[in-house]
Amino acid sequence: MDGILGLAMFALLMVLLFTGLPVAYVLGGVTLLAGGVGLALGEFNFFFLQALPQRIFGIMQNFTLIAIPFFIFMGLILERAKIAEDLLTTAGLLFGRLKGGIGLSVVGIGALLAASTGVIGASVVAMGLISLPVMLNYGYGKGIASGIVVSAGSLGQILPPSIVLIVLGDQLGVSVVDLFAAALIPGLMLVGAYILFLAGLAFVRPELVPAIPESERSSISTLELTKRVLLVMIPPLLLIVVVLGSIFTGFATPTEAGAVGAIGAMVLCLLRGQLRWGLLRQALDSTARFTSMILFILIGATAFALVFRALDGDWLIRDLMAMMPGGAAGFVILTLLAIFILGFFIDFFEIVFILVPVLLPAAVMYEVDLIWYAILMALVTQTSFLTPPFGFALFYLRGVAPKGITTIDIYRGVVPFIALQVVVVGIVYIFPEIALWLPSIR
Repeated sequence: MDGILGLAMFALLMVLLFTGLPVAYVLGGVTLLAGGVGLALGEFNFFFLQALPQRIFGIMQNFTLIAIPFFIFMGLILERAKIAEDLLTTAGLLFGRLKGGIGLSVVGIGALLAASTGVIGASVVAMGLISLPVMLNYGYGKGIASGIVVSAGSLGQILPPSIVLIVLGDQLGVSVVDLFAAALIPGLMLVGAYILFLAGLAFVRPELVPAIPESERSSISTLELTKRVLLVMIPPLLLIVVVLGSIFTGFATPTEAGAVGAIGAMVLCLLRGQLRWGLLRQALDSTARFTSMILFILIGATAFALVFRALDGDWLIRDLMAMMPGGAAGFVILTLLAIFILGFFIDFFEIVFILVPVLLPAAVMYEVDLIWYAILMALVTQTSFLTPPFGFALFYLRGVAPKGITTIDIYRGVVPFIALQVVVVGIVYIFPEIALWLPSIR
């Protein structure tokens, strides 16, 4: 059948993913069904099936993947220690005197939380609980306030130490350190695009992003504000510098740096007098749950990829891609468009674990730079958190949004930020050096 059965297997998987069934179960069920049908029809290559136990043991022994629970734990400790809350409050006082200043502070703290936690759900919930009511209280538009929170809270997708970059590095077989370095400039470009948009909005529609009234700005002295900035903002910044600096300089691997970050987060929590057994237990429990979910999906995706290859599905995909007009450029654009569309309906982990093994042979055939391709995919999959109807960041915010904020308000507010992400993707596509420069000099 020359790969037709593999293509049918992939199509069935896409259909079942939209049913809302657990992804790991869907992957396992489709894999068993397709393998059984292929075996019955004599279309199955047992060589790939024999490699499955080794692949699974390889996942469990993968030193790079150990970085995932470390960074998740670090982010959860920082979030539960109210460090995010203090950062948002202090930044609001610092920038609130400007039109759009509260929004700018939310974007800045979102980037800071992304670089120190990488846990998008925690960032969105923290900023939704703290910053959204403040922005609404001072007269921000409902849509723009919601868009600021979900877009800033999703920056952990692209800014190191992004968990999705760790997963992409593992799936593509490229250095996670190189991906972290490659993602830094595009991630900061995205932050800059948000800032420029808010600055322009403050100039064109100042009534949507007003400043804090003078009466409230003068309630805190300059000395007290300076003290708060030093005590609240410097420690997390030092933690970020230590973690990312040790990775970029080659002093530590991402896994080792993640362990240092986890210990550093606990030290910050201890210095604030908030390190309690209950907090540690909650963070450890959530870390175990989240990490287990990722690993079960990865194991299911590995089994799926092996059976897909055993049914010659990879060769069919490769042949189809070879016939695509535009060569390598057409391949990259089409796959990015497919990832963007899938992001409306399924989670970024599902996209990465399912699509990347299928697309990798064609990317190698076209000699696409895998680091650049990974950064483009990370930027596009970030939109999966923001695109209706199933964007996870939208759900996170909807769960904590104050009364009066409707789902339509959130959907409407996120549109300009999705457009900004698409623009940044286009710039990085046209100028690959933006992503490749830092890895080349590291």
